[in-house]
Amino acid sequence: MDETQYRSIYRSVNQRKCVFEKTISARRCNCSCAKRFNLADREGIACESSSRYEHCLKLLEQLRQNAGFALHIAHIDGPLPHANELKVQAGGLAGLKDVVLKENPIAADADDIDHLLRTAEQQFGQIEDFPFTEIVKAITRFKGRQYRKR
Repeated sequence: MDETQYRSIYRSVNQRKCVFEKTISARRCNCSCAKRFNLADREGIACESSSRYEHCLKLLEQLRQNAGFALHIAHIDGPLPHANELKVQAGGLAGLKDVVLKENPIAADADDIDHLLRTAEQQFGQIEDFPFTEIVKAITRFKGRQYRKR
């Protein structure tokens, strides 16, 4: 199966691609709204909730807007290269987890994206009101997988 055909079938099978697919695939966190599926020899992740999908999409847009300085990019207007996208997603969720746990140390399941986002919305209100200056610090600190020399 060539790549164009794969992507076409992927889009027809996965109507609502998980916004945080890269970080879930990298096993950095999980989500109760995510559903894994296999297509050919690859794994995909779909979002089972249309309303929560919109919240995650809004969060990712805010993370990208605020992460420009941390990534040394002047203007972000769409998907980033894989490593930077993973840094924004995983680092941003780690930063959100840090600020949520700082405010509420007994937050039950901070590794579940949906639960983390709901808890943050209860604490801070709208996504635009989240403390992105603190969250971006975690994006800056985020280190991807380290490769060993052979």
